[in-house]
Amino acid sequence: MKYIVILGDGMADYPVKELGGKTPLQTANKPNIDKLARLGETGLVKTVPDGMKPGSDVANLAVMGYDPLTCYTGRSPLEALSMGVNLADDDIAVRCNLVTLSDEENYEDKIMVDYSGGEISTEEAALLIKSVQEHFGDELHEFIAGVSYRHCMVRHHSSTGTVYTPPHDISDKPIKGHLPGGRYGEEVLDMMKRSYEFLKDHPVNVKRIKEGKRPANSIWLWGEGTRPALENFKERWGLNGAVISAVDLVKGIGKGAGMRIIEVSGATGNYDTNFSGKAAAAVEALDSGMDYVYIHMEAPDECGHQGDVKHKIYSIEQIDEKVVKYISEALEKKGYDYSLLIMPDHPTPLCLKTHVSDPVPFVLYRKGMKGSGVPYDEENAKMSGVYYKSGEELAKHFLQGE
Repeated sequence: MKYIVILGDGMADYPVKELGGKTPLQTANKPNIDKLARLGETGLVKTVPDGMKPGSDVANLAVMGYDPLTCYTGRSPLEALSMGVNLADDDIAVRCNLVTLSDEENYEDKIMVDYSGGEISTEEAALLIKSVQEHFGDELHEFIAGVSYRHCMVRHHSSTGTVYTPPHDISDKPIKGHLPGGRYGEEVLDMMKRSYEFLKDHPVNVKRIKEGKRPANSIWLWGEGTRPALENFKERWGLNGAVISAVDLVKGIGKGAGMRIIEVSGATGNYDTNFSGKAAAAVEALDSGMDYVYIHMEAPDECGHQGDVKHKIYSIEQIDEKVVKYISEALEKKGYDYSLLIMPDHPTPLCLKTHVSDPVPFVLYRKGMKGSGVPYDEENAKMSGVYYKSGEELAKHFLQGE
């Protein structure tokens, strides 16, 4: 049996006024997903345990079949793992975003214009993070460049206890009241303030402004954690697993679980990503002996954070046409016995521009199922009456329930 998870990050939503009160899932043209929903099992699953924040870290761990309450040690350590950072027991990893802040004189009075620094390119970001390392790097602090706006700071010989706010939680809002506090809060805030002074005039940003792009004019630190310790995926489920994703967070989960990480050329983590390449890579992985492939696509989530309804719908339609259709047809042609699980990790409502912890709709289809169900969306999943109380419970049903 081959198992494939097709994860549209943040794909679920709330009704949107400009869509006539429908959600992007209800609006999008997705005949392939809807066909599988009608034939298979549709329902809701709670991926974010009570008391935990609805981050992609927690939710993707849950979808992979882990209990975040027992194995979660923070977001940034997972990303650091993907970047090849070997954390010591007393190291703290912290996510370092490159963001766009407004130009008020006092840092505290600025507004979070763009948590992604205008979707800065990886190449441009590397130059900015190099400058950040030159200014702040020392025996305690190390800054490591990642992909686009997503980077990492490691604080050696340290402890948790600093209070942070994810920048995507405060899009278009004043940052006052959301600045770091707690153990290293003053130190971290000082670095953020000082970073603005030299990043705003950095040649990369001067060029971006001339080109009509947003400058990545400040670092924003958040998401602290310690070295993760995940149970090996094969030992847990008896399956050879692989992960396909453009983002270090999900690749880090896979690496920590001992899974194969598959890089795809042109994978960007946004709606311009190489959807077809990810689908082809998944089938190739199954052909090469993988039993389980986790295909993560960040695009719907990024569009949700940006309030971009048009491209959120587009992303869903691309997942349907270029991923779901390709994979299901390829598996049938090759004669595999297979199970498909299609779902988001959490909702990212366009009206809020951030994550929520509501249960998410899923489609579970096994080869040969012949149901008479309904199309895939939030409301139909709710009306089905099928509910799993945790991602781990759904994973057990998916991987062991046939």
